[in-house]
Amino acid sequence: MRAITPDHGALHVGELPDPVPGTGEVLIEVAAAGVNNADLQQVAGNYPPPPGASDVLGLEVSGTVRALGPGVRGFAVGDRVCALLSGGGYASLVVAPATQVLPVPDGVDLVEAAGLPEAACTVYSNVGMLAGLRPGQTLLVHGGTGGMGSHAVLWAKALGATVIATSGGERKVRASSDLGADLVIDHRSEDFVARTLEFTDGRGVDVVLDVVGPSYLGRNLEVLAPNGHIAVIASGSGQAGELDFGVMMRKRATISATTLRARPLAEKAAIVEAVRYNVWPFVADGRVRPVIDAVLPLDDAAEAHRRVRDGEVIGKVLLTP
Repeated sequence: MRAITPDHGALHVGELPDPVPGTGEVLIEVAAAGVNNADLQQVAGNYPPPPGASDVLGLEVSGTVRALGPGVRGFAVGDRVCALLSGGGYASLVVAPATQVLPVPDGVDLVEAAGLPEAACTVYSNVGMLAGLRPGQTLLVHGGTGGMGSHAVLWAKALGATVIATSGGERKVRASSDLGADLVIDHRSEDFVARTLEFTDGRGVDVVLDVVGPSYLGRNLEVLAPNGHIAVIASGSGQAGELDFGVMMRKRATISATTLRARPLAEKAAIVEAVRYNVWPFVADGRVRPVIDAVLPLDDAAEAHRRVRDGEVIGKVLLTP
């Protein structure tokens, strides 16, 4: 099979032996792989794969089931699927645990479906499972047009929540509005704390989905309603920050910070099952859809990474083998 591995800060395209599905695994002929910031971090040497995972880049794919390992139930050869991976997606073939494979609903383009697994599992595990967002509550999404943010906007609106999104620049503000956000704040020219508190009549938001980290901690706490939750899924502004525990205690606030890739298989299986039950119906009826910025061939992976690094994409960039 053709595959891409990191090579001293660069991307190496080469031939590798075809993978063979083991017990409980599914062999997928890849239609497309999603590009995530984690891939860029792995190339830079900052995010190595967990023990036992493939060195091949790529944390999500869509494609067609080619073979089933022993003990797999619920899938058949030829099924249209997408999958959450610990690595291996930038390839023409990949093996995935069956518990991390989801059916691609009728009406969803098979290539575009590659943009769903990582975002759906990250957003739901944090905003749905940890923060417990419910219909009628308010969610603040930072980076409302990114791969995670665009999915969060669509899912929360389908759930029945009010959504506030921050985006940078007129083009992205317009894109967030088109996705259905109730209020879009241009973080380049507006104060998201003031705009959010004005919009919520001073109450604040029930959940914050944050990709910025330390530099936003204090301001996220300012806009949090009583009993609110801050879910941190990336740390773009560094590794350490200060937090006013007095404010946090008065608001009875909670904060979580998670990554998905290195979680135990059992935890990932539980997340994927929850996504299948709570998110996939919205995908099937079209209320949640893949948001795709560009589809490029595997040989153009460096260009795909450049686009993601530059931060001007709306939704996901995909690679096709």
